[in-house]
Amino acid sequence: MAQELTPFQDLLSIKGKTAIVTGGAMGIGLGIATRLAQAGANVLIADMDNDAGQKSAQDLSAQGHTVQATKTDVSDEDSVNEMVKTAVSQFGSVDIIVNNAGIYPQMPLAQMTKFDFDKVIAVNLRGVFLCVEAVSKQIIAQGKGGLPRWADGTRGKIINITSIDVLHPSMIGLAHYDASKHGVWGFTKNAALELSQHKIWVNAIAPGGISTPGVAKMSGPADPSVDMEKVMATFMQKIPMHRFGEPDEIGKVALFLASDMSSYMTGEQIVVDGGVLLS
Repeated sequence: MAQELTPFQDLLSIKGKTAIVTGGAMGIGLGIATRLAQAGANVLIADMDNDAGQKSAQDLSAQGHTVQATKTDVSDEDSVNEMVKTAVSQFGSVDIIVNNAGIYPQMPLAQMTKFDFDKVIAVNLRGVFLCVEAVSKQIIAQGKGGLPRWADGTRGKIINITSIDVLHPSMIGLAHYDASKHGVWGFTKNAALELSQHKIWVNAIAPGGISTPGVAKMSGPADPSVDMEKVMATFMQKIPMHRFGEPDEIGKVALFLASDMSSYMTGEQIVVDGGVLLS
């Protein structure tokens, strides 16, 4: 028997679902949180910058959306578990998580210390593991006593933010970042295999150059001999669209993966880079 089609007007609706967006206070994370909230989800912004997170939550709430914020260190297991408890206590469930929190301090290998490397791995890779572990357990527990929350029976959506650096390094000085993002992509594929039995789909988004506050701060690298304006200008020349992307352009893809539009996708990575990998 053919599966009943989701009504067209409901394809992008995630009304009634709860989404956590890590690193959601600004930049790509805020772009994602905004689109998920507009699509009807209850959104919990989880960010180390609690002041910025609270302000973003207040701004979105003022627009009529259901958004709250909590301070979270994704590299700390207790903090991640508290994040999940907060989402459940405030909204009753967790159905979607977007693992966006990440750091990318630009520095050459000659100046990179073990502490520098470990810190990036702790946030960018261990943080994804801790969040996926905690959220998947919660979704599985919910599924034992609740009805499916997507039209096709899907019980949860996990979306990990990787990078085009998973496919090709973008610039010198990001060896630790690139290592972490390669790890996230490998973790995404294996988690997708394991969690599929629980109807939890796990996918990734690989952004290219996106205009964010974090990218703007990359004008002052650890190595003063590196002309970051020249580096960024060279990178821009490689983009066929001749511009950096906007956070909302990642937000729209995240909504696609969080909705019924991506019902037959798991273990996949969507590149959103303005065509830079073509060059």
